[in-house]
Order: sequence, then C-alpha cells, then structure tokens
Amino acid sequence: MPRIPRMLVTDRPAVYHVISRSALPDLPISDKDKEVFLNYLKFLASVYFVDIIGFCIMGNHFHLLVQTHPQDELSDQEVRRRFSIYYQNKRILTKNQIPYFRQKWTNLSEFIKELKQKFTWYYNKTYGRKGYFWADRFKSVIIEKGHTLINCLAYIDLNPVRAGIVKKPEDYRWSSIGYFARTNNKDKLLSLDFGLKEYDIKDEQERFRLYREY
Repeated sequence: MPRIPRMLVTDRPAVYHVISRSALPDLPISDKDKEVFLNYLKFLASVYFVDIIGFCIMGNHFHLLVQTHPQDELSDQEVRRRFSIYYQNKRILTKNQIPYFRQKWTNLSEFIKELKQKFTWYYNKTYGRKGYFWADRFKSVIIEKGHTLINCLAYIDLNPVRAGIVKKPEDYRWSSIGYFARTNNKDKLLSLDFGLKEYDIKDEQERFRLYREY
C-alpha cells in the first residue's frame, strides 16, 4: 500500500511538532549519543532553511518544534552560502543546481530524513550493527502560533521531568530549555520565539523569563 503524502505547508512559514521513536528496545540512545544527535541537529539547522524553536532528545525518541519557510524566501545568494557550509567549500555549486537545493533545504521531510539518516549511520558504525534504527516514519503535527505553540514547547521541555530524570526542566542537558540555560543559546541554534512574539514581546531574555515562568 503506498504511503499517504505528508501534509506540508509550502506557501507560508509553518510550525511543526515532530516526533520520532527508535525501533530498538529499551533506551538505546546514551548521553554520548544524545550529544552526537544534538551536533547533527545544529549542523543541519545551519544548512536547512528552518528555525528550531524547541527540541528534546530522550533515550528512545526525540521531539522537535521546527518552523519551515517557503522557497521564495531563500535567495540564490543564501543557497550558495548554505551550500558552502554543507560541503565545506569542497564543491562548486552551479546555477542550474540552485532550484534543487532551494527545494531540498526548505522541505521538512528532507530535513528530518537527513537528521535521522546521519544519526543511524553514526549509531551503526559506533556499535557495529546494521539495519534500521528508527521506527517507521516520523510523526508531525502543524502547530498554531501563540498559546498553542507555548503549550507544545512546554510539553516538549517537560519530557525529562515527566520521565523522572530531572526535577527542573532546565537541568536536562539535551532539551531546548536546558540548552538555553546551559549555553545561552550557543551558535544561535534556537529561535527564541516561545510563541511570545505574537504578543509583541521583542526582548529574547524577557521572552525566556516569561516562558520559564509559564
């Protein structure tokens, strides 16, 4: 039976809550593996035309809250810049390749597929195994901005608390709130929106304070 095409918004920015689980039993993703996954996320977020609003990497699954953008927002010059990052200046981008990379780097499915593939390659090589790491396709839900977005982000950041790993969400190293608290958003990984831009709160530190209070 053919797969049902995934519903993606392509004509305007859209926010998605993405969830994907491991096909392996128990908790196969160690703390060291979570750090590797986070590094892949940071690298690909610098290439793909997406905003990472939130994330949480758990022992057998991950959550992402990510905003995509339409292709016409990505200029030829920006495609070239991202191409240089991706290939580390070891390849030359021709003009007729630009439409392909513009489409690829604005596509949520391509972003998640590459993130999961890179981690699978790492995991199989590190642990001397073959085959699938992730179970089936990732799940994604379109999230409205404002209160719904804040609720979803809080749900993601509270995963380690619900699992009994930490008492306070900012104490978990591999989540968006923990990453912000620990690194002050190093490498500008996170889009510090928190759904509060909709309420005309422009200062990032103030948005973080209000989100933490929430």
